[in-house]
Amino acid sequence: MLREDSRLRKKIPTITRPDPAYAATLQQGDREVPGKEDEAQVTATKTGTPSADVDADRHESERAPEGAVAPHQVTAESSALHTSLSAPVSTATKSPTRKIDIRVNALERQEAALEICGVEPAHVVRAALRRAIKGWQLSPVFAPVAEERRTRNTQWQARTSLAVDAASLGILLRDHDPLDVLSKWALIRGQVEPRIWGAIDKILEEIADRAASPHEPHAP
Repeated sequence: MLREDSRLRKKIPTITRPDPAYAATLQQGDREVPGKEDEAQVTATKTGTPSADVDADRHESERAPEGAVAPHQVTAESSALHTSLSAPVSTATKSPTRKIDIRVNALERQEAALEICGVEPAHVVRAALRRAIKGWQLSPVFAPVAEERRTRNTQWQARTSLAVDAASLGILLRDHDPLDVLSKWALIRGQVEPRIWGAIDKILEEIADRAASPHEPHAP
């Protein structure tokens, strides 16, 4: 009876070849599961999360090529170039000058006209001085002092400082005052005074013409 029962028992099959499905269930610890890496890459692609290799490739592609210029450097260089092009370039250099104190007055022949012109004579002399020296340049050629008689009315005298070209003044000093004992006004007054006397005559003429011309009545 016992023998028959043993015969009737089901015989357990013996596994004689590897079963991949069964082996997959036995993976433990840090052992890799075949196909799992591919599955992770597919999942990352679907979810939009880059893997480590994808990150590395992206950072490598974002590196600036060798010899490239940073954007802020280009901006700074462009600004510097614009500034250098837009900045005015001064090519003309001013000649050095030297100031000289001058004292001028009207002539005796001009006294009468100055007294009756209706304008303070001192104002006329100062206005003539401004006109005479406007745009005037000292010449290195010496002009002797005029022998015309000046007025003795010192209240009409105009005094100021006049800036003259230092190079021209140096030539006058070398040729006419090598020891530098004369006043600088003595060296240039032969050029300045005749211009002022001519300006006084011109102003007196303008005042006389204005006084002689009829005044037009103002419109109501």
